[in-house]
Amino acid sequence: MPRPDTRADEGARDAGASRWLLRFTRAERSIHHATALLMLACLVTAALLYLPMLSTLVGRREMVKTVHVWCGFALPVPIVLGLLSRAFRADLGRLNRFAPHDWEWLRRGDRRAVRGGRGILPVGKFNAGQKLNAAFTAGAILVMLGTGEIMTFPDPWGDRWRTGATFVHDWLFLVVVLVTAGHLWEALRDRDALTGMLTGRVDRGWAARHHAGWAARHQTDRASDGRQGAGADGRHREGS
Repeated sequence: MPRPDTRADEGARDAGASRWLLRFTRAERSIHHATALLMLACLVTAALLYLPMLSTLVGRREMVKTVHVWCGFALPVPIVLGLLSRAFRADLGRLNRFAPHDWEWLRRGDRRAVRGGRGILPVGKFNAGQKLNAAFTAGAILVMLGTGEIMTFPDPWGDRWRTGATFVHDWLFLVVVLVTAGHLWEALRDRDALTGMLTGRVDRGWAARHHAGWAARHQTDRASDGRQGAGADGRHREGS
């Protein structure tokens, strides 16, 4: 028979575990961090190269250009390697699907309202804004990669291609800066979401408020696992 203090310790551990939900695996966080660092390196070096007020501060312009080019070509690498992760592939599927409540999330001004401790919309693991941001980021990486390749290796391309690539690359850089700034602003405003990306875990109450559909599925899966575990324990006791 377990000692009372042992049961108390187990209960405390269960209570602590039940407060948190696993949101991102280590592989998913590594992919995000690597992509973010490469993107920031591209944006900073681009600003040093193209903005007059900053370009005068750079003494070794060729080195900055080399860093910019290599970081740009490396941008898709973490994502491609991430396809080896089942959790990452599952999240890509979620980001690529728009459900009816996602369109409603975009239309409603009270999309973040909470009733009874839960969000009023059954938002999944990612809301519509996060899905649009992921789609834009993926598209921007591909366009930047293509135009950057033309600018880096201009010989096979005609003047119209080179001029068009430069125009698109430069203007898309400004759009990416604005979107990245907005993404960082939203992340810093929501410390629980930031904690989820840093540690992989989020508070269950936060999940219910901001991602009610995802939190409800977790609760259903947990209850199902508990029933299966109880059934297995019962069969074990009957056989013993």
